Amino acid sequence: MFPHERSLVKRMAEEKKPFALVGVNSDRDLEDAKKKNENQEITWRSFWCGEDGTGGEIPASFRVKGWPTLFIIDHKGVIRHKYLGNPGDAVLDKNIEDLVKEAEKDLKSASR
Repeated sequence: MFPHERSLVKRMAEEKKPFALVGVNSDRDLEDAKKKNENQEITWRSFWCGEDGTGGEIPASFRVKGWPTLFIIDHKGVIRHKYLGNPGDAVLDKNIEDLVKEAEKDLKSASR
């Protein structure tokens, strides 16, 4: 997944799209989590679950039952899609592109 996420983040930034990718790292050791993020070239915001790992506060509050769990959240903060496992790059890209278009439309309307 990381190669696709890297290209998605890069493309959205180059196109100046209203988009943010946020990750959650479930490693129990913070230094290991930092090293893995660096080795995987993760440049986007990535939160750490804490020493409880997959049983930490973030997974518990989002009711995560397995890894990866993907949430696609719109510009209003509403969870629009949730996937247990990767549904595939094409599905993710379509979901994201649709929501980016909605956000751009709302931004245009607000600036008038």
